[in-house]
Amino acid sequence: MSSDGGSPAAGTGGTGAGTRPVERGFRSGFACLVGRPNAGKSTLTNALVGDKVAITSSRPQTTRHTIRGIVHRDDAQLVLVDTPGLHRPRTLLGERLNDLVRQTLLEVDVIGFCLPADQRIGPGDRFIAAELAELRRTPVVAVVTKADTVDRARLAEHLLAVARLLDAADVVPVSAVDGYQVDVLADVLVSHLPPGPPLYPEGELTDEPEHLMIAELVREAALEGVRDELPHSLAVVLDEVVARPGRPDGRELLDVRVNLYVERESQKAIVIGRGGSRLKDVGTRARQGIEALLGTRVHLDLRVKVAKDWQRDPRQLRKLGF
Repeated sequence: MSSDGGSPAAGTGGTGAGTRPVERGFRSGFACLVGRPNAGKSTLTNALVGDKVAITSSRPQTTRHTIRGIVHRDDAQLVLVDTPGLHRPRTLLGERLNDLVRQTLLEVDVIGFCLPADQRIGPGDRFIAAELAELRRTPVVAVVTKADTVDRARLAEHLLAVARLLDAADVVPVSAVDGYQVDVLADVLVSHLPPGPPLYPEGELTDEPEHLMIAELVREAALEGVRDELPHSLAVVLDEVVARPGRPDGRELLDVRVNLYVERESQKAIVIGRGGSRLKDVGTRARQGIEALLGTRVHLDLRVKVAKDWQRDPRQLRKLGF
């Protein structure tokens, strides 16, 4: 669950990484999706990429590090940087997540500001708009997410409110659920990219490290159906992945050990559930995603531990990768 905190280009396959000849006029670059927590950034990232590269949840602050999803087109390569929600921080973790977003904003070619259609413009949106106003050289595209959740009159009202909020280069309503105008948004974002060759090999969808993806799949499963206060207090760290010895060919098995950290004993009880029932359900759902990711059978061992007030403790934040 650590973040590299560096350039959006960190870990790229290098200039000209694609296997196809680059067409004249080809564009490539980075687009950062930003917005307050639970604005639909991760779901939109997955829709644009066409595959799951970011975990999603109805709980705010699901994303805790930058995730790069790669959109391959005949005319462009668009690298989407999904970030944690920008917000007024209440903990040291919140401050570090905001710093990560601000650093990313300085390094991309275009910013997609996500404003969900089913929620009116609020203080969080105005806070982000003020931050973006300082970035005068980077174009901002206002992305009205969750357009499928409101009727046309409400959508039109929201679009006017967005236009009053900030001076955006473009305003695009989209729905990641039913695909409404996702291709239009991709065209708009690409139009703001500079000319250049591909940055990643053809077919690569993300550069997120495998160990982070495993931890995130567990955290996604653990976030479903929990109380509002728990998501902020839950951290997940992969301990190890080892091949089970003595397995016959064709029946390989990986032992995957993952630690889930909470801040209080009462939260530990919530995660585990009565008689371990909830933790068992988390393991079942997470294992399916991990097996799909690794392409082999997995035995998933989950351990829940208490790291008291880790969101406010610099030493524990470092231990947990923040």
